[in-house]
Amino acid sequence: MSELRLLGPAEIRDLAELLDVTPTKKLGQNFVIDANTVRRIVRVGEVEAGDVVVEVGPGLGSLTLGLLETGARVVAVEIDGRLAAQLPVTVAQLAPQAAERLTVVHRDALAVTELPEQPDRLVANLPYNVSVPVLLHFLETFPTLRSGVVMVQAEVGQRVAAGPGSKVYGAPSVKAAWYGTWRTAGAVSRQIFWPVPNVDSILVGFERHETPPGDETLRLRTFQLVDAAFQQRRKTLRQALAPVFGDPAAAEEALTAAGLPPSARGEQLALADFARLAQTRP
Repeated sequence: MSELRLLGPAEIRDLAELLDVTPTKKLGQNFVIDANTVRRIVRVGEVEAGDVVVEVGPGLGSLTLGLLETGARVVAVEIDGRLAAQLPVTVAQLAPQAAERLTVVHRDALAVTELPEQPDRLVANLPYNVSVPVLLHFLETFPTLRSGVVMVQAEVGQRVAAGPGSKVYGAPSVKAAWYGTWRTAGAVSRQIFWPVPNVDSILVGFERHETPPGDETLRLRTFQLVDAAFQQRRKTLRQALAPVFGDPAAAEEALTAAGLPPSARGEQLALADFARLAQTRP
């Protein structure tokens, strides 16, 4: 595909002024103003012509245009009505040849349960205040998603991609691992955003497992154990899981049956350990 004209700092500010949009912290709005970063995200996401990409929080369209540049179809989910209405106009003006490959869904991403097309990839600059819930919601809701890359707050991205034993390993790490394998894919400068955020950003990529670790019942049971284990992460699992199993003695019995030491803590267990423990429950 031939290169499209992407949005730069002047175009972003002009669009924001046109729409009377003041980026809000509440919606996690920090608009990307650097075309090189946009193309880097698309490249890391391995987006190709013919892919159906879901983008959450397209904002003014910086990344949307970069995705369309590959020949992919883009389903953009935007909560802000002004931005949702403007996005097709922006694409029609800057990339008329790609306009028919864009569909805009004006909804809160966490309320989306179906899309006009089943997506292959998720590529997004996620609103930082809801990045993990959105990520997990889309992975659970759209099993056709086979891979993707998201830009999130650096601490959150490192947590999602962390393995057992890491200081930042926690509930998001285990829950993300249910769906696929994760990797950090490079830091992103604060200066490529407008307004400049007061946090660092990182790219996180994923590849979905070919087969899920278990059915929906096992997933829910596993996630309940994960939440309990990390709610009070300094406690031993014997104590932390007592509310789930009824009391510390029952938790210890279940842990022993799953081949896990009752004195262990949540940060020492991998997803497979939590899933095995979940299978011991009646």
